[in-house]
Amino acid sequence: MRFVLASWGSRGDVEPLAGLAVALQGLGAEATVCVPPEGDFEELLARAGVPMEPLGPSVRSVVTAPKPASGRHPAFELAARLVAARFETLGRVAPGADAIVATGLMPAGARDVADKLGIGYVLAGFHLGGIPSQHFAPGARPGTPTPDDVTDRREQWEYDAQRVNELYGPALNEQRAAIGLPPVGNVRDYVFTEHPWLAADPTLCPSAGMTDLDVVQTGAWILPDDRPLPDDLQAFLEAGEPPVYVGFGSMAAYAPKDIARTVIEASQAHGRRVLLSRGWAELNADNCFVVGEVNQQALFPRVAAIVHHGGAGTTTTAARAGVPQVVVPLIADQPYWASRVVALGIGAADEAPTVDSLSATLGTALASEARAREVSGMIKTDGATVAAKLLIEKAQSTGR
Repeated sequence: MRFVLASWGSRGDVEPLAGLAVALQGLGAEATVCVPPEGDFEELLARAGVPMEPLGPSVRSVVTAPKPASGRHPAFELAARLVAARFETLGRVAPGADAIVATGLMPAGARDVADKLGIGYVLAGFHLGGIPSQHFAPGARPGTPTPDDVTDRREQWEYDAQRVNELYGPALNEQRAAIGLPPVGNVRDYVFTEHPWLAADPTLCPSAGMTDLDVVQTGAWILPDDRPLPDDLQAFLEAGEPPVYVGFGSMAAYAPKDIARTVIEASQAHGRRVLLSRGWAELNADNCFVVGEVNQQALFPRVAAIVHHGGAGTTTTAARAGVPQVVVPLIADQPYWASRVVALGIGAADEAPTVDSLSATLGTALASEARAREVSGMIKTDGATVAAKLLIEKAQSTGR
């Protein structure tokens, strides 16, 4: 059996696919991952032993590109480029496969190729904001709607569908016509289907009652990492008390100004050293230890607290480590993960960090150490295997 796994997004969108691909290989199936042509992603997939096919433009080139002074919003150009890339790449890679699994930024084009080829299709999201819901507006913080905001949420629901149609509809239907498929009227609902998968831990991201769709929650797709930490990092960790880790991953264009200095001063107020991850923002500072890409699964259990942007993968890895978190949410699903960290009592959030505010927030987080250890035992680690078995069973039951 063979499966094609496709995504366009940051490392948080790519690493889970690598985890799923490894789980599929462990069950005797083949898997090819189609993701943006980033050196980081190529190294990740090569290390995992997973074949990669480039899909679309480099993410880093898009997020770091200067915004045009005027004219059409660049999102429209990017949407059309991604639709064309999915038709081209998946149309070339997917023939003979049993199914396409699509994730990441609105994967318009993936289901269309699957339909044309007569193969299976699964849409997977890594958070509730990535699955359409009349109860959870995209980009909003979760919570029970009050009578006053039900109308607003319904309007947001309709507006979201309209926005997706405007962005993706013309390019998608042009590509569909070229391969003999009729036009799609509601792009969002067509892409997501009535049975999307939620690749998120049920403790961190409970889905009951949050969507009208028939969601299959598999658990997070975690790629096992057994790499040792670099010798100089080992020496730093052993030379003193556990430090505060700070990293903002792929947030090259969104990392808060002077965040490294802010975290260092706030941590020093608690007598803590700082371990700074460069990330795509190329963070750097004095009075701290700076690292590049390292094995977070090995590193996080050895730090005192983790200050991060609130990506799904970092939040899950930190929760597994049983270490308090300080989430500085910036965009997309990050406010959701910040709210879950607070609700579970495993850390705190700071949307506009200053030295004083972050010092207070860090103090709150450090005091949650016992609760963080307790929740770590609730995090499931078999999500990728659960999803791999479901994919194989689905393909076997349908004969494809």
